[in-house]
Amino acid sequence: MKNTFLIALFFLASLNLSAQTGEWVELFNGKNFDGWKISENPDSFTISDGILKVEGPRGHMFYMGEVGDHDFNNFELIVELKTMPKANSGIFIHTQYQENGWPSIGHEIQVNQTHGDWRKTGSVYSFKDVRETYVEDGEWYTEHIIVKGDEVTVKVNGETINEYDESKDREGDLGTKKLDHGTIALQAHDPGSVIYYRSVKVKILPD
Repeated sequence: MKNTFLIALFFLASLNLSAQTGEWVELFNGKNFDGWKISENPDSFTISDGILKVEGPRGHMFYMGEVGDHDFNNFELIVELKTMPKANSGIFIHTQYQENGWPSIGHEIQVNQTHGDWRKTGSVYSFKDVRETYVEDGEWYTEHIIVKGDEVTVKVNGETINEYDESKDREGDLGTKKLDHGTIALQAHDPGSVIYYRSVKVKILPD
C-alpha cells in the first residue's frame, strides 16, 4: 500500500511539472505575496485592486513559489507594467534570494524610460545596453524576456529591442554575473521611483 501511495504521488508530481512546461503560468495573484519573498524593505511593495505598486527604498521581490520550484533555466517571462516619470526598476533573471544589497547573482533586465540612468528598458544591464526608449511613462506595456542557453532576447510590446549572447557579449562592468539558473526578482530602486506591475507570467522551456 505504501509503495502504491508513493508511486501515485510521484505520478501526480510528474503531471504537475509536465503541465508547467510549455504553458504560461501567472506568478502574481493580485491579492497577496504568496509565493514571493521580499528583501530589505517590504513596505516598498504594496498591492491594491490587483496591481502591485513598487515605491520606496531599495528592495527586491523574489519569486520563491512552487512553479518550476522557483529555479528556471530556459524560460520565457512576460511582465505587464507601467513606469511613472523618472522611475527606475529592474527584472532579475537566474538570481537567488539575497537579504541585502543589489542581487549579486544573475542578470538585470532594465526597466527605465526617463530615469537619469542612460541604460534604458530592455538593457541586459551593463552587458548589452539599450539607449533608446520604446514606450512612454504612464503607459501599460509588456516586457517579454526569453532565455535560451547563452542567449537572452528582450521584447517590448512584441518588438525585439535587444538580443544578448553571453558567449560573445562579455564586456560589461559587472563581469562576474552570468546566465546559469535561478529565480526571478522585481526591483524597488529608490523612493523617487514608482512602478506598477499587474501581471508576471512565466513559461518553462525544455532544457
